[in-house]
Amino acid sequence: MSTLVTENRFADPDRAYRALIEAHRGLSDDDSAALNTRLVLILANHIGDHSVLQEALALAKQSMGTAEAKS
Repeated sequence: MSTLVTENRFADPDRAYRALIEAHRGLSDDDSAALNTRLVLILANHIGDHSVLQEALALAKQSMGTAEAKS
């Protein structure tokens, strides 16, 4: 059983962030959401471990609540 890795693993995290932003440039809101959905499914398949996926989902939901509380 694997555990979710939450520390940065990118040599250049800003480059990774820019790549994500650039992938959405020029897309409509619907196309951007569709891209995110496809990307999530591709990466979930790459993870291939239901417990890690569940942990990632829980962390994402938790961080959404934190972001909403700051708004």
